[in-house]
Amino acid sequence: MSILTTAPTRTSAVPSPTRTLTRWLVSFTGFPLGGFAAMMIIGPVDSLGSAVVGGLLTGLVLGAVQAWALRLGWRTGTFWTLATAVGLGVGLAVGASAVGFGTGLPDLQLQGAISGAAVGLAQAGLLWPRIRRWALAWPIYLAAAWTAGWTVTSVIGVAVGDQFTVFGSSGAVTVAALTSVLPLVLPSGRRGTAAPRSATANR
Repeated sequence: MSILTTAPTRTSAVPSPTRTLTRWLVSFTGFPLGGFAAMMIIGPVDSLGSAVVGGLLTGLVLGAVQAWALRLGWRTGTFWTLATAVGLGVGLAVGASAVGFGTGLPDLQLQGAISGAAVGLAQAGLLWPRIRRWALAWPIYLAAAWTAGWTVTSVIGVAVGDQFTVFGSSGAVTVAALTSVLPLVLPSGRRGTAAPRSATANR
């Protein structure tokens, strides 16, 4: 049984692509909410410890919101949330350390690429049973998307010098739009549609 499944529901209706896409685009809120929570609890990302813990906190919020957007069940949503948290905790620690906790545009672009790749790698393990070889491209694609997120946030003048764990709302909207392909390529069964039992199984 694939890990990326949902609990059966009483209805077999499959959500329309428009509703699926809308839910995913709304999930951009997980970035600023997670970043704000980490800033309030941990403070700026200026050390290895703050990067790890801040990344974990941000990833927990982001993963939970994305799990909601993908209509994952409780069990699968928990795995997705934890994978996202661990991925961002590791990715931010490596990325921020690699640039000496700098906040210049090139620094944040590299930090974003590493963070995105780490989150993508953690999530790819759950995506593999459902989309197979496309899951292999997810870390690379997410690295590019998160690089774009930090670029947009920096260019529009957000105070990136405050050393947030993740980009702001403008970058989050950008990343949500760029990654909206994910809920569209996932098989519809992930959204809680239970396959009908065969006549033999009902005997």
